[in-house]
Amino acid sequence: MAFDNDRPIFIQLADQIADDIANGAYAEGTAVPSTNELSAFHRINPATAGRALNLLVDRQLLEKHRGRGMFVVAGARAQLLSERRSRFAEQFVAPMLREAQRLGLTRDEVRGTITQMSQVTQTVDTSHATRTNPTNPPGQTAQPTQAAQSAHPDQLDLDRRTR
Repeated sequence: MAFDNDRPIFIQLADQIADDIANGAYAEGTAVPSTNELSAFHRINPATAGRALNLLVDRQLLEKHRGRGMFVVAGARAQLLSERRSRFAEQFVAPMLREAQRLGLTRDEVRGTITQMSQVTQTVDTSHATRTNPTNPPGQTAQPTQAAQSAHPDQLDLDRRTR
């Protein structure tokens, strides 16, 4: 993950972990990488990684298990998806509907446009799934698996921690 200069690193890292929870990369009840693992992987100060994890604890997405690490709480994914749906409605749907009203579009015309764009998007998504995976050597085509579809490229290997 490349960090930008627009927002503090700990917030960007917390957002990435929250995205991974929402996408199913970290299931409820499983451990997330430790402060030391995150700091080593991202080459950041351990205090920065700790702030990111503590921010997620404050948002009640993670819980601390003394001596064992941080774990995704039950309901975290549902909470994140609910927040995203609300944000989606506010940031995208409401402005789209205001613009549709300014253009004089009816609800049926808006629905028709959404249906049409949905079909175009599904076609693009289907063709993208069969392309070469950028993490594979040249010439090898990846067959997407459920784990590969949900895993983030910057995801740390947690196999040893979830056994």
